[in-house]
Amino acid sequence: MKYIEEARQVLNDEARALQVLAESLGEEFERTIDCLLNIPGRIAVTGMGKSGHVARKIAATLASTGSPAFFIHPAEASHGDLGMMTGRDAVIAISNSGNTAELTDIVLYASENRLPLIAITKNADSFLGKHCDHLLLQPQLHEACPLDCAPTTSTTVQMALGDALAMCLLTARGFRKEDFRRFHPGGSLGQKLSLVRDIMHSGEAMPFARPDTPMMDVLGEMTRKGFGCVGVLEGGRIVGIITDGDLRRHMGPNILESTAADLMTRNPVCIEPEALSAKAEGIMEQRKIMCMFVVDEERRPLGILSRHDL
Repeated sequence: MKYIEEARQVLNDEARALQVLAESLGEEFERTIDCLLNIPGRIAVTGMGKSGHVARKIAATLASTGSPAFFIHPAEASHGDLGMMTGRDAVIAISNSGNTAELTDIVLYASENRLPLIAITKNADSFLGKHCDHLLLQPQLHEACPLDCAPTTSTTVQMALGDALAMCLLTARGFRKEDFRRFHPGGSLGQKLSLVRDIMHSGEAMPFARPDTPMMDVLGEMTRKGFGCVGVLEGGRIVGIITDGDLRRHMGPNILESTAADLMTRNPVCIEPEALSAKAEGIMEQRKIMCMFVVDEERRPLGILSRHDL
């Protein structure tokens, strides 16, 4: 347990820095958001060393939340990568001291080509602080490192400030969960944000019967399609559903003399095609059902969804 107090001190120092940062935000932050919203191009994010690692993350967060962005390495920029930027872009430059030598060429390029330059630094009187269009100052606090050397508090503040910029831009652009899903098709988050229409079975895969269909034929359709249910159609609309559970509940010597209308559950739960798959999963869990039809506004069937699909 001898390291717990030191670990808590580090976390408390960084948490306090974030609180100070939050309280320091003002009109300059608002102007920065307006600037980034109005550029016709992309956001180039740059930094050296630890600030460079933070810049990569900020660029990735911006790009995935509706603000096209990319990371540009300041050393490589001086050897040709300045050509990655156009007159339609803006630059976010990150430097704790504001005097990082490798950033000089990017700052000069932005000035010569009239690219808006946003600086994230703790030194307003630095080269970067004096030659930027928008200055986002980091709090003047010591690092959480006991030697006050390793970038800790400063990089936490930089990262958080980048997140704040990205989330404000996300909100201003009206970025939605559906948009997020388009940029994150892989992984568990992408799966939860997938739409019902993307994973439903449609066409000949859907099992159907009419209200007057004999139960022998209903059983045949249920077996062939393999969903453990059959939708009952009348006038092209879903009016009922028969599941294998319904068959068990009505099992008896005369069941084959019945029709679909005799056994079906009327007005079954259905879902719209634009719903999130997470919503479909929640409905199935709550209702204890294994399948659900996907319908349009007139309850015409468009597809079928099973718990296994989810």
